[in-house]
Amino acid sequence: MTVEVIKGILIPFLGTSAGAGCVFFMRGKIHPLVQRALIGFASGVMVAASIWSLLIPAMEQVTSEGIAKVIPAVAGFWFGILFLLLLDHVIPHLHMNSEEAEGLESARTKLQRTTMLVLAVTLHNIPEGISGGAVFAGLLMNNSKVTLAGAFALSIGIAIQNVPEGFIVSLPVRSEKGRIKAFLYGMFSGIVEPIGGGITILLASKITPVLPYLLAFAAGAMIYVVVEELIPESSEGTHSNVGTIGFSLGFVLMMILDVALG
Repeated sequence: MTVEVIKGILIPFLGTSAGAGCVFFMRGKIHPLVQRALIGFASGVMVAASIWSLLIPAMEQVTSEGIAKVIPAVAGFWFGILFLLLLDHVIPHLHMNSEEAEGLESARTKLQRTTMLVLAVTLHNIPEGISGGAVFAGLLMNNSKVTLAGAFALSIGIAIQNVPEGFIVSLPVRSEKGRIKAFLYGMFSGIVEPIGGGITILLASKITPVLPYLLAFAAGAMIYVVVEELIPESSEGTHSNVGTIGFSLGFVLMMILDVALG
């Protein structure tokens, strides 16, 4: 694994850590409208990354024509959806603006609210780690459809949206655990990204034809998170258009990064 690849899969984790570090400087709570805009922004980045960095490259790598060209993308996409659906039902977690936890009931009763909040963000970060790993795996395999600039564009885009995500998850922890523990909770919620990225790279290097499926798998997992959790959180209550504007900004920024650098 080259130095560039290691740096690439660590960038999103650094974004989460930087966001978590904001608890040392912010005194009060984040305004609900700002939080809504940030969640919408993260949604836009993830949707754009799913299309330009994952689904389109997955289809471009298939040499077949006609309906056969989209089979790996469709299959991988649905595997990603079903994988996140399974994790959503198994991992106990709590969404930001919800009082009712989800996941295994037996585990929910034993975990603190702050722990389940962190697990919710950790769940979001799993597909992001897989997506970075899949793109850098294509780079290591000398795939002509993947460039170093394009792979870093994806990592940077995910890192940008991870900054507010790390900040948002650390704030409620701060009131119960203090600033240092809040930072550590937020930082470690992103550790699954380099781990997931590394595992994906190792898997793709062993089974070369699986790369298109892995790219689409990551896209499906990210879309599940966006539609199931982020968009509802960004649009609930009054002024739902704030989340929509945030989504649009995130989508356009990721599109520009991917097209300009890719």
